[in-house]
Amino acid sequence: MANILVVGSISTDLVVNADRKPEIGETIEGKEFQTFFGGKGANQAVACARLGAQTAMAGAVGEDEFGIRLLENLTYNQVSIDQVVRIKEHASGTALITVVEGDNSIIYVAGANRQFTPEKLFQTEEQLERLKASDIVLVQNETPVKTIEKLILTCQEYHVPVLYNPAPARLISEEWIEKVAFLTPNETEFKVLFPDKTMEEMLFKYPSKLIITLGEDGAVFCNGEKIISIPAFPVERIVDTTGAGDTFNGAFAVAYAEGKTIEESVRYANKAASLSIQRSEAQNGMSTLENLKAFFK
Repeated sequence: MANILVVGSISTDLVVNADRKPEIGETIEGKEFQTFFGGKGANQAVACARLGAQTAMAGAVGEDEFGIRLLENLTYNQVSIDQVVRIKEHASGTALITVVEGDNSIIYVAGANRQFTPEKLFQTEEQLERLKASDIVLVQNETPVKTIEKLILTCQEYHVPVLYNPAPARLISEEWIEKVAFLTPNETEFKVLFPDKTMEEMLFKYPSKLIITLGEDGAVFCNGEKIISIPAFPVERIVDTTGAGDTFNGAFAVAYAEGKTIEESVRYANKAASLSIQRSEAQNGMSTLENLKAFFK
């Protein structure tokens, strides 16, 4: 069984569907309100756990009702929460999402996620041992930069590979890219990471490290000799693409930790992502090992 640690954000999505956006000072009636569990870190942790990995989550929530429910959801999905801290002075992370005719407007409040500072990582010897026992560690950009840097350095010290999903996108120095095992941007994030560079140029610069996801076109990486393009699996109907990238990253990590090659792991991740977009809501759409096997039998 793969042993995975995910460090990242844990949030709640509050979604309102309406016919139009209100004007300043105006109150209008919405059509529907829904609450979803989110945060890129939590999404990826759930994806790993549902695919059979022994998964632990490190991050922060507030001491509020949202925080309680977020932790209950992780536990329900068999994700260990021993390394999730409660922040008294800050609310849990929240995204306020307005949907009008399929277009989203989002206000994201990082809340407790921003308070997951470097000193909150590995506070006990037991937590450090959990890291050492991990087959791979996942991290994203919804966690403070200094925390990410401490995580990468600690993983490097104990020879634990890091999968860095650079979302939301920001510039990352070559020094830090060299220290991680995998970097997994999508097309948009790639342009932020490497402005004025072509995909071909950077794929050859970072062979077997840089994996670029391309949505319906699958994903690409370089094996050192040539660029390998792995197509997405076709689906009859797309319901919701939210969380597809997180599903891809979680599934790739599980497959790689179980001993599959990079190409096999990307192919497996494409399968999991293609299944996830056929169901609504990020975590709800994430497949289990059983239904993934059944779907592609």
